[in-house]
Amino acid sequence: MPPEPLRKRVIRLFFSLAMVGIGLLHLVRPEGFVKIVPGFLPAPLFLVYLSGLFEIAGGLGLTLERTRRLAGLGLIALYVAVFPANINMAVHGIQPAQVHIPTAALWLRLPFQLLFIGVAWWLSRPARPEP
Repeated sequence: MPPEPLRKRVIRLFFSLAMVGIGLLHLVRPEGFVKIVPGFLPAPLFLVYLSGLFEIAGGLGLTLERTRRLAGLGLIALYVAVFPANINMAVHGIQPAQVHIPTAALWLRLPFQLLFIGVAWWLSRPARPEP
């Protein structure tokens, strides 16, 4: 396997740290996340804790070559699973505690889920041999 470019390693580290940080935030400050869980889903607090644990596991998993592919696929599944909460937040203008996000930003955030999916996929792929 060829060595990975430094750029990809740096992006993976940043992405991994961001996922672990967001996951920890789900565990220590779940209130804001609970507010955006759509009403049709049961046990919002449990779902917030579960998604936080998966974010932490995915972020850590990306750092290890052995678990990278599974972590990337898990993060992709997570981004799809939490998308209804992001839509709910935008549709109802739900604001996190002590932070105001402009309504336009709530809507503009939605397409970023596709970007996150793409980045998780790219980061989970092994380096390609040079031609």
